[in-house]
Amino acid sequence: MKRDFIRQLMRIQRDEIEGFYIYKALAKKEKDPHNKAVLMEISQTEKKHYDVLKSYTHKRAAPSYFRIVFYYLLARIAGLTFTLKLMEKGETEASALYDEITESMPEAARMGREEDIHEKQLLDMLNEDKLNYMGSVVLGLNDALVELSGALAGFTFAVQNSRTIALLGLITGIAATFSMAASEFLSQRQDGNHKEAMRSSLYTGLAYVGTVSLLTLPFFLFASPVISLIVMMGVVVMIILAFNFYISVAKDLPFKKRFWEMALISLSVAVLSFGIGWAVRSLWGLEL
Repeated sequence: MKRDFIRQLMRIQRDEIEGFYIYKALAKKEKDPHNKAVLMEISQTEKKHYDVLKSYTHKRAAPSYFRIVFYYLLARIAGLTFTLKLMEKGETEASALYDEITESMPEAARMGREEDIHEKQLLDMLNEDKLNYMGSVVLGLNDALVELSGALAGFTFAVQNSRTIALLGLITGIAATFSMAASEFLSQRQDGNHKEAMRSSLYTGLAYVGTVSLLTLPFFLFASPVISLIVMMGVVVMIILAFNFYISVAKDLPFKKRFWEMALISLSVAVLSFGIGWAVRSLWGLEL
């Protein structure tokens, strides 16, 4: 066989054996019986693909244990849905590679179809609690980013003392957390979602207070209010980047549009609030 063809097969072979171990590990962790059965079935199919490829290459492909551990830990932290959708992108690439080698390897067409079936199975099985409450998370996160980044920017020019700004931001943020959580609870009750009201308000509150903690942290760490503000704005961008990447993968939504929209709103409010802080300090001669 040609060397390039063998190299292609070895690449797919390595991906298949890694998939076998990853899906098997995720199946052991999964509590839902249906999801567990599907993951185990996919794991066994990946192993069969590996064995077929090995009969052509006559070589053993060593899996990357780093990737196996990475995806397992990612599922524990970010959830099964996000992890499987991220892995699904690799499944699409594998299916395309099988199409390329069909002429030289008759089994490739069947194996490619099985990879496509994997994608459908994965999409059908996904029903995760975290994503069911993503609307509540978005509400808490977005509100905290806009309100607190604006408040901290305004405090920076009006107060000009990092520790005082941090305490003001923390007090404002914690008060707003209770307010947002209570509003979400009442909103869900009003819509008739009595059973989900408490959990929705909890997700909203956790998203809000988590964002508050991250945004006020620079003001506790740096003595200079300006440096603290710059770092805080960087944290805002990173939170928006990470959150929108998560949503774009888990929910199959466009990334760039949502990222720039959220970033533009948060940064614009911060700049406007900084100007208000300057005006307040200049007009009333506030010294803290």
